[in-house]
Amino acid sequence: MTLQLPLLLLIDAGNTRIKWACIERSSEHHSERHLEHGSELSLPVQWIASGSLAHQDLNDLPALLSGFRVVEILMSNVAGATVGDALCSMFRSHFPQVPVQIFRSQAQCAGLQNLYIEPQRLGSDRFASAIAAHHWFPNQACVVATCGTATTIDAVDGADFLGGMILPGLQLMAASLAKNTAQLPQIAQHMGLQDTFARSTDQAIVSGCVHAQVGAMLSAIDHLRQRSQQPVQLLISGGAAVFLIPQLKLQSNLIWHHVENLVLSGLLVVAKSP
Repeated sequence: MTLQLPLLLLIDAGNTRIKWACIERSSEHHSERHLEHGSELSLPVQWIASGSLAHQDLNDLPALLSGFRVVEILMSNVAGATVGDALCSMFRSHFPQVPVQIFRSQAQCAGLQNLYIEPQRLGSDRFASAIAAHHWFPNQACVVATCGTATTIDAVDGADFLGGMILPGLQLMAASLAKNTAQLPQIAQHMGLQDTFARSTDQAIVSGCVHAQVGAMLSAIDHLRQRSQQPVQLLISGGAAVFLIPQLKLQSNLIWHHVENLVLSGLLVVAKSP
């Protein structure tokens, strides 16, 4: 049975996975939030359906969307032309009457000014995440950290996207320290470490990588706090976030929130913007 509500399909094509979500096209996207210090709650976007696929499984998406009445598609793609073309071809085949809009970074969008030297060269996923942060915390200072294949750490001050940093993701950082794949420490196996100063090589690599990631976030927060002269909100997202959160919990006076589907949330803000 087809769901008759007109739905907006949002697509976040990332470096390794494709995340998607459906929401009613006419629904309101409220800025109200229920977040507390150290919150690990998802911000209040109620998706009708959502999921995630590896690139090689993208042809499974139509089956997951069967029964839904998709009337509009908005996509952010940082996975490259091959993945983007494959998605657009699939949409044309399965949703031939539905327009596909590609979200790209620009000088200004949804009330956020992009201060990149060349605004269009900012990754669309980073800009979408910053738009979500600005929407939920207007007129505040935010650091937005997305921890995946790469870790991006961006700063939003009021209505300005200031820019950010890009560093290797947690597992990629660990891999760069290993002599070969057989010696690569698996991050998840060493997350029980209690001491910063580890007493085995594998744990020392993991400890160094975790603290490098968290240290970059804390540095960004400190610089933004000095610039904005106000408290800074940290929004952390991405698959590796769960490995970094235990260290965030140890930081005093840190206002942080673990957010699921941050790029998709930003795309929703864009779709609802005038």
